[in-house]
Amino acid sequence: MVINLDNFQALGISAKLSAALKSQGITEPTPVQERVIPIVLNKRDVIAQAQTGTGKTFAFVLPILEMINPQKGDIQALILTPTRELALQITAEVKKMLKSVEGVNVLAVYGGQDVVQQMRKLKGGRQIVVATPGRLLDHLRRETLTLSKVAMLVLDEADQMLHMGFLSDVEEILHKIPSKRQTMLFSATMPQQIKKLVAKYMRSPEEIRIKGTQITLDEIKQIVVETTDRAKQATLFALLDQHRPYLALIFCRTKLRAIKLNSELQENGYDSDELHGDLSQGKREQVMKRFREAKLQFLVATDVAARGLDVEGVTHIYNYDIPHDAESYIHRIGRTGRAGGEGIAVTLVAPKDQRYLELIEKGIKATLKKSRTESQQDKKPAGEKKTVQDDKDKNPRFKRGVKTEKTSTPRKSTGKTNTTRTSNAKTNTTQKDTIKKDRFKAKPTSWAKAGKKGHGTKGQQKTSRSR
Repeated sequence: MVINLDNFQALGISAKLSAALKSQGITEPTPVQERVIPIVLNKRDVIAQAQTGTGKTFAFVLPILEMINPQKGDIQALILTPTRELALQITAEVKKMLKSVEGVNVLAVYGGQDVVQQMRKLKGGRQIVVATPGRLLDHLRRETLTLSKVAMLVLDEADQMLHMGFLSDVEEILHKIPSKRQTMLFSATMPQQIKKLVAKYMRSPEEIRIKGTQITLDEIKQIVVETTDRAKQATLFALLDQHRPYLALIFCRTKLRAIKLNSELQENGYDSDELHGDLSQGKREQVMKRFREAKLQFLVATDVAARGLDVEGVTHIYNYDIPHDAESYIHRIGRTGRAGGEGIAVTLVAPKDQRYLELIEKGIKATLKKSRTESQQDKKPAGEKKTVQDDKDKNPRFKRGVKTEKTSTPRKSTGKTNTTRTSNAKTNTTQKDTIKKDRFKAKPTSWAKAGKKGHGTKGQQKTSRSR
C-alpha cells in the first residue's frame, strides 16, 4: 500500500534540503519521488520505470545528497547518462541544491570538453560525478580518476544508453566500481538487455513503475495534422504562423533532415537553429544558451540531441517527422507542458505514416484529434519577418531574451498561383509591410496562455514536476 506523504521531510529529506526545494517553488513530491526516495535512503537497490517529466532527477539526487560524506574527497556517487546535455542538466540541478550542503562538489564529465581542464578539476576533489560513458572510460584508461570508493551508482535513461550502443561501455565501467554498492536504475522502458543487466549487476532491487501517460494526456494538448510529404514543409510554416509559439522544438528523424529544415526556416524569416550529433560541444552549448534565454524561438532537433532537455518556456512541440513508437513520442512531447504549465504537441502525418500513428495511439491508449491545415502553397509568400521589438510591444512575455532585428529572405514561391493577402492594406502600403502586418496582427493566444502560467518569466513558482 502506497502512503501519501505530505512533504519531503516526511520522506526523510533534511530540513535544509527541503528549504532549498521550497525556495525553487517545489513543495510536494511527485509519485516517483514519493516511492523512490525512502528506498534509496534505506540503501536498497531500486529500478524505477518512469517517463520523462515525472521528477525522477530529484528522486535520486536528494537521497544522494543526504548520504554523501563531505569529509571525504573521493568520488562517492556516480551518475551515468547517455548524453552530455542530460549530464549538464543533472549537474545544474545538483549545484542548485549544493548551496544548502557544505563541502560537497560535483563535476560533469562528457565528450567535447577539454580533457586537461576536467583532469585539473578532478584533482580538486569531487564527491559526485555526472558522466557520459565514453568520456568516463577515457578518464579511467588515462587513470585520471578512480571509482574504487563509489558507493552509489545511478544509471539514468538506461534504455537510451542501450539504443545509443553504450551497453558494453556501461558494463566495463561497472567492473571498475566496488560490487558492494547501491545501484539505482531509471528507464522509460525495460527491454530484454536491460533486464539482463539488472539480473547480473543489481542486488535484489525494489521495482517501481510510474505511469507517465496520464501526465502526457492531461497537461499537453495533442493534435495530428494530416498532410502529404510534398506539402509538409508548407504545412509546418502555416502552423507556425497560426500558433505563434513562444518557444518551440521541431523534431526531425535524422540530422540531415534537421539541417535542411533549419536552413529553410532561416531562409523564410524564422528565428531558428539546429541541434544534432554533428555539432561541436561549443556550438551545442551556444545554441542551447540562446534557446534557454529565448534569443532563439525555434529549435530543430533530432531525438538523440534533445533527449532529456528541460527548457523552461517551451510552449509547442512539432513532430515534423512522426516518431516510430509510443515511447519516443512521449519523450518528445514531454519537452512541453512542464512545471505545471500547458503545452501543445503537433504531429504532421502523411498517408505513409498511418501505421506509426496507430502504434502511438495504442501505446498512449488514446485517439488523437485529427485536423487539416490550409497549405502555405496556396498562399502568398510570407515575406520579411517582423522585428522582435514588435513582439515585445505587443506581448510583455517576450522579455526573457534581448534580440536584434534581422533581415530575412522572402519565402520562395511554390510554383502555384498565389492569392493576395493585402485586402486590409492601405493603397500606398508596400507589399512587404502589408504581409508583415497580416502575418502578425492576431493576438498570440499561445503566448497569452503561457503568460498565465509564468513561462519565460523570472521568479516563477515551479513544482516538482519540472524535474
